[in-house]
Amino acid sequence: MNDLLNHPAVQGGLAPFLAALIVAALLGRAKLGGLAVVAGFCTTVYLVSGFDFTPLTTARKIVLLALASPVVGILVDFAFRPTRLGTGILAAAAAAASLWAFWPVLAQKETAQAAIVGANVFLLAAWLVGFMLTALAERPLQAGAAGLGLGLAVGGCAILGASAMYGSYGIALAAGAGAFLLPQMISGRTIAAGATLVLPLGLIAALLAGAAVILAQLQWFVLPVLALIPAAARLPVPGKSWAQAAVACVYTLTIAAAACALAWQASRGMPG
Repeated sequence: MNDLLNHPAVQGGLAPFLAALIVAALLGRAKLGGLAVVAGFCTTVYLVSGFDFTPLTTARKIVLLALASPVVGILVDFAFRPTRLGTGILAAAAAAASLWAFWPVLAQKETAQAAIVGANVFLLAAWLVGFMLTALAERPLQAGAAGLGLGLAVGGCAILGASAMYGSYGIALAAGAGAFLLPQMISGRTIAAGATLVLPLGLIAALLAGAAVILAQLQWFVLPVLALIPAAARLPVPGKSWAQAAVACVYTLTIAAAACALAWQASRGMPG
């Protein structure tokens, strides 16, 4: 049994998918189905590294922020509806959280390199959270497709950047998004996404991408390509639920493939 749970395909794919599917099925009617993505991510964290926050390293800060983000998302969905200003504040908070997570590492780099990398991670976090709250929170099928594309792109790019752990975390996001989509495609009934889904999804994806750049060997210029994935999910889609999800996934997975191809090409040019 331990050998099975230690298999990368189980830790990063099967286990988070099953956990997310259960959460989506049980909590979908309560408008909390978006917690499926966080459930999938947390399942992989538990299997890969466990939950330990002492000392509070960068990797553990990412997990801590991932655990806090759905709480904020639920408050946004059930306590208040953010205005445009409120959405901007949430996006800025996500960006600030990314700097908090990575600042100790950035401070050790050369000023120019730290500025370029830090600015890209900061902007990616702000963009993903801000855009997804504005454009995808009320579109669960497109939001799920964006999550699938982001997760696979971040996971694949992290692996190509020589970080198996962050690669597993990214693929877990994709597994969670896939589990969120599957019941909707089968039944034709949508599950509310809201900030409960898109806020954690955007923040975690940005943090994992940032970690792959700052802590591993992913090149920073891959990040702007990742930023295109949620925008691709808003391209025109057909009317039926399964067709909407399928076409939106084609859009997002195409950009995800381009990001991974760019990361692979960049890794070929790196020494060693």
